Amino acid sequence: RDLAPRDPSGTSDPFARVSCCGHTLETAVIKKTRFPHWDEVLEFQLVEREAGEAVLSVEVWDWDIVGKNDFLGRVEFPLGTICTEPTKGWFPLLPFPSAAESHGGQLGALRLAVRLVEDRVLPPTYYQPLIQLLAEPILCPGQPPAGTALAILEEVTSGESRQDVATKLVKIFLGQGLAVPLLDYLITRELARTTDPNTLFRSNSLASKSLEQFMKAVGLPYLHEVLKPVVNRIFEEKKYVELDPGKMELSRSRRRCPCRRISFKGSLSEAQVRESSLELLKGYLGDIVDAIVGSVEKCPLLMRVAFKQLRRRVEERFPSARHEEVRYFSISGFLFLRFFAPAVLPPKLFGLRERHADPRTSRTLLLLAK
Repeated sequence: RDLAPRDPSGTSDPFARVSCCGHTLETAVIKKTRFPHWDEVLEFQLVEREAGEAVLSVEVWDWDIVGKNDFLGRVEFPLGTICTEPTKGWFPLLPFPSAAESHGGQLGALRLAVRLVEDRVLPPTYYQPLIQLLAEPILCPGQPPAGTALAILEEVTSGESRQDVATKLVKIFLGQGLAVPLLDYLITRELARTTDPNTLFRSNSLASKSLEQFMKAVGLPYLHEVLKPVVNRIFEEKKYVELDPGKMELSRSRRRCPCRRISFKGSLSEAQVRESSLELLKGYLGDIVDAIVGSVEKCPLLMRVAFKQLRRRVEERFPSARHEEVRYFSISGFLFLRFFAPAVLPPKLFGLRERHADPRTSRTLLLLAK
């Protein structure tokens, strides 16, 4: 709140840069405001020897499309002060230590919640009893399905923790070479509960979340190979794309329509912006679809086996001819809606880019993902 204005408009384009132990993460840029609201979670994974007397630094900067970004203030937290309980609240922004001038609180304040969580990892032998218990219904399928540890875990897992549980399960079963049987077990249970094929895998169930995390764990290099060339081009070109009439910037000094190589001077009409934007989006989307279709042989074998098993289970559950398309929708719902589309927005979370997109590129990616 109350950030210093750094732009002629009397506002700023703030983003936060968080650093700890040589690692750095950034938030998205929020345009034209002195009261940004990010609502983002940035997480660092540190090994014990890195922590020590380390300091967590949070800096706020004004993003500029031309020239250097402007410093807006900083807050620092020694890790030792947040070991016992979370640190949260409003913290006044401070100038650089080298700044001789005191701003007297004029840099504004930053609201943060900082938490330090310590995980102790024991030798593998300590976890074997738990792993055997979880794998029992897969290794010994004759048991009553309702009484297994996996079934009970599925029932008691809440919506908030379901993704975390799914991530851990996928890692455990990948390590045991049983990831595909795990997914088959969870999918079969969900299919048994589903009466309407139109609602199949629409909820964030343990089966849906597990398959989603499985694709990320197994298919991330494949995802990079397919999407990275197009995503990099979007970041480099920085084309103006907008379809919402309420958000269009029509008064632009000079714009170029890439499809026809025609330059517009002065103000653009809504139709011109829409036509240019549609052509750009169709071009980007066409390249992405071509890359996906042409990458069939590069799709990881485990993913293909898992989807083949998924298709077989769906066919068994909905065998009638009127449900023939369900076998394809069940796969495309995961592959496109939970794998490719989320990676387009935002690409930084999937390792496709090192930093968040600027506002213009972020808008292009949002429209493309939609």
